[in-house]
Amino acid sequence: MHDRVANLLGAASLAVTDLVLAGATGAGRVSASGAAALVVLAHAPGLGVTELGRRVGLTQSAAARMVDGLQAAGLVDRRPAGGRAVQVLLTPEGEEAVRGMLAARDAPLAGVLAVLDDGEREALTGLLSKLLARLYEEIGDSDVICRLCDRGCCTGGGVCPVGQAERDAGRA
Repeated sequence: MHDRVANLLGAASLAVTDLVLAGATGAGRVSASGAAALVVLAHAPGLGVTELGRRVGLTQSAAARMVDGLQAAGLVDRRPAGGRAVQVLLTPEGEEAVRGMLAARDAPLAGVLAVLDDGEREALTGLLSKLLARLYEEIGDSDVICRLCDRGCCTGGGVCPVGQAERDAGRA
């Protein structure tokens, strides 16, 4: 027998993922990995291609091709960082794309959450925090989990549950 709650969570997770990716990729006119890379760079400017790829789930060669595309679109620049290393930085157009992607990601999520009253939103916040801490135990990488997060939104007036799980695990 299958678990109904798990099934509902799976369906809701996929639907939310579809909404988030459609908003982010449509606003930024980039792929899902490109959208994630731009958001990551907004919070961690100057990453190398390999580290950027790791954070968005790409191999080094796939990350290099993605960065090539983002650079051709005028969203990022590569800059020498000593030796063979290069930094990837957002251009002003890339910064604007990130703002647009985060806004486009937020709008459908706000619509979904609008059916909840304040008490339900508070309860859901606690449940999601608990689930995210458990997901951190499974995945073990806050950079991967939070690759499309508006980090300021999560930490302004609260504690990020993923960041707290990372600190609790002694990895921060």
